[in-house]
Amino acid sequence: MKIKTVLETLDLAITAAEYGYGRRKSWLSDYYLAARDPETGEFLDLGKTFKGLTDTEMAEMTRQLEAYAIRREGHRVVVIPKIVVEVTYNEIQRSLKYKSQMALRFARITRIRDDKTPEEADTICKVKEIYEKQFKTKGNFSGT
Repeated sequence: MKIKTVLETLDLAITAAEYGYGRRKSWLSDYYLAARDPETGEFLDLGKTFKGLTDTEMAEMTRQLEAYAIRREGHRVVVIPKIVVEVTYNEIQRSLKYKSQMALRFARITRIRDDKTPEEADTICKVKEIYEKQFKTKGNFSGT
Protein backbone atom coordinates (compact mmCIF):
# COMPACT_ATOMS: atom_id res chain seq x y z
CA MET A 1 0.00 0.00 0.00
CA LYS A 2 1.27 3.46 -0.86
CA ILE A 3 0.27 6.41 1.31
CA LYS A 4 0.45 9.81 -0.37
CA THR A 5 0.61 12.90 1.76
CA VAL A 6 -1.52 15.87 0.82
CA LEU A 7 0.27 19.20 0.85
CA GLU A 8 -1.50 22.49 1.48
CA THR A 9 -3.47 23.82 -1.46
CA LEU A 10 -2.28 26.68 -3.63
CA ASP A 11 -4.33 29.47 -5.18
CA LEU A 12 -2.86 29.88 -8.68
CA ALA A 13 -3.66 31.96 -11.74
CA ILE A 14 -4.43 30.46 -15.13
CA THR A 15 -2.00 31.87 -17.73
CA ALA A 16 -2.94 29.74 -20.74
CA ALA A 17 -5.20 26.88 -21.72
CA GLU A 18 -5.41 24.27 -24.45
CA TYR A 19 -8.40 22.86 -26.24
CA GLY A 20 -9.02 19.26 -25.26
CA TYR A 21 -9.49 16.15 -27.37
CA GLY A 22 -12.45 13.87 -27.94
CA ARG A 23 -15.38 14.89 -25.77
CA ARG A 24 -13.49 18.02 -24.62
CA LYS A 25 -12.52 19.26 -28.10
CA SER A 26 -14.74 22.36 -27.95
CA TRP A 27 -13.53 23.42 -24.49
CA LEU A 28 -10.38 24.94 -23.14
CA SER A 29 -9.78 22.11 -20.70
CA ASP A 30 -6.01 21.91 -20.04
CA TYR A 31 -5.01 24.80 -17.80
CA TYR A 32 -1.54 26.26 -17.20
CA LEU A 33 -1.16 27.20 -13.54
CA ALA A 34 1.12 29.96 -12.25
CA ALA A 35 2.27 31.54 -9.01
CA ARG A 36 2.99 35.25 -8.71
CA ASP A 37 6.51 36.62 -8.34
CA PRO A 38 6.02 39.36 -5.69
CA GLU A 39 9.10 41.28 -6.87
CA THR A 40 8.21 41.53 -10.57
CA GLY A 41 4.46 40.85 -10.58
CA GLU A 42 5.08 38.21 -13.25
CA PHE A 43 3.18 34.92 -13.16
CA LEU A 44 5.49 31.90 -13.30
CA ASP A 45 4.06 28.64 -14.62
CA LEU A 46 4.22 25.55 -12.42
CA GLY A 47 2.62 23.09 -14.81
CA LYS A 48 -0.79 22.32 -16.17
CA THR A 49 -3.80 20.20 -15.34
CA PHE A 50 -6.96 18.96 -17.01
CA LYS A 51 -8.47 17.56 -13.82
CA GLY A 52 -11.07 18.83 -11.41
CA LEU A 53 -13.72 20.79 -13.32
CA THR A 54 -17.15 19.61 -14.39
CA ASP A 55 -18.33 19.90 -17.99
CA THR A 56 -20.41 22.93 -17.04
CA GLU A 57 -17.44 24.59 -15.35
CA MET A 58 -15.21 23.88 -18.38
CA ALA A 59 -17.74 25.43 -20.73
CA GLU A 60 -17.92 28.57 -18.57
CA MET A 61 -14.14 28.62 -18.13
CA THR A 62 -13.76 28.48 -21.93
CA ARG A 63 -16.06 31.48 -22.32
CA GLN A 64 -14.14 33.49 -19.73
CA LEU A 65 -10.66 32.54 -20.94
CA GLU A 66 -11.54 33.36 -24.56
CA ALA A 67 -12.47 36.85 -23.36
CA TYR A 68 -8.99 37.19 -21.77
CA ALA A 69 -7.08 35.79 -24.78
CA ILE A 70 -3.82 37.57 -25.66
CA ARG A 71 -2.63 35.28 -28.46
CA ARG A 72 -3.09 31.83 -29.94
CA GLU A 73 -0.34 29.28 -30.41
CA GLY A 74 -1.97 26.41 -32.28
CA HIS A 75 -4.57 24.88 -29.95
CA ARG A 76 -3.09 26.80 -26.99
CA VAL A 77 -4.58 30.15 -25.93
CA VAL A 78 -2.40 32.48 -23.82
CA VAL A 79 -4.56 34.62 -21.54
CA ILE A 80 -4.34 37.58 -19.20
CA PRO A 81 -4.03 35.91 -15.76
CA LYS A 82 -7.40 36.97 -14.34
CA ILE A 83 -8.81 33.66 -13.08
CA VAL A 84 -7.56 32.12 -9.82
CA VAL A 85 -8.16 28.47 -8.94
CA GLU A 86 -7.45 26.42 -5.84
CA VAL A 87 -5.16 23.50 -6.66
CA THR A 88 -4.20 20.30 -4.87
CA TYR A 89 -1.15 18.26 -5.89
CA ASN A 90 0.96 15.39 -4.59
CA GLU A 91 4.38 16.98 -4.74
CA ILE A 92 6.41 19.93 -5.95
CA GLN A 93 9.41 19.02 -8.06
CA ARG A 94 12.36 20.87 -9.54
CA SER A 95 11.82 21.38 -13.28
CA LEU A 96 13.83 23.06 -16.00
CA LYS A 97 10.75 23.07 -18.23
CA TYR A 98 9.32 26.16 -16.56
CA LYS A 99 10.85 29.55 -15.78
CA SER A 100 9.81 29.02 -12.15
CA GLN A 101 12.08 25.95 -12.08
CA MET A 102 9.30 24.19 -10.16
CA ALA A 103 6.48 21.87 -11.23
CA LEU A 104 3.41 20.48 -9.51
CA ARG A 105 2.98 16.71 -9.68
CA PHE A 106 -0.57 15.43 -10.21
CA ALA A 107 -2.20 18.87 -9.95
CA ARG A 108 -6.00 19.04 -9.71
CA ILE A 109 -8.31 22.06 -9.54
CA THR A 110 -10.53 21.82 -6.48
CA ARG A 111 -12.45 25.05 -6.93
CA ILE A 112 -12.60 28.32 -8.83
CA ARG A 113 -11.65 31.20 -6.55
CA ASP A 114 -14.08 33.91 -7.67
CA ASP A 115 -13.33 35.58 -4.34
CA LYS A 116 -9.63 36.18 -5.18
CA THR A 117 -7.93 38.54 -7.58
CA PRO A 118 -4.74 37.55 -9.44
CA GLU A 119 -2.81 39.82 -7.07
CA GLU A 120 -4.02 37.58 -4.23
CA ALA A 121 -2.73 34.39 -5.90
CA ASP A 122 -0.05 32.54 -4.00
CA THR A 123 3.52 33.60 -4.60
CA ILE A 124 6.46 31.64 -5.91
CA CYS A 125 7.99 32.20 -2.45
CA LYS A 126 5.18 30.15 -0.88
CA VAL A 127 5.69 27.41 -3.48
CA LYS A 128 9.41 27.27 -2.63
CA GLU A 129 8.59 27.11 1.11
CA ILE A 130 6.26 24.15 0.54
CA TYR A 131 8.89 22.53 -1.68
CA GLU A 132 11.45 22.70 1.14
CA LYS A 133 8.92 21.65 3.81
CA GLN A 134 7.82 18.53 1.91
CA PHE A 135 11.25 16.93 2.39
CA LYS A 136 11.02 17.38 6.14
CA THR A 137 7.64 15.63 6.31
CA LYS A 138 8.62 12.76 3.96
CA GLY A 139 11.22 11.51 6.39
CA ASN A 140 8.83 11.51 9.37
CA PHE A 141 6.65 8.56 8.30
CA SER A 142 7.11 5.40 10.31
CA GLY A 143 5.56 2.38 8.65
CA THR A 144 4.14 0.40 11.55
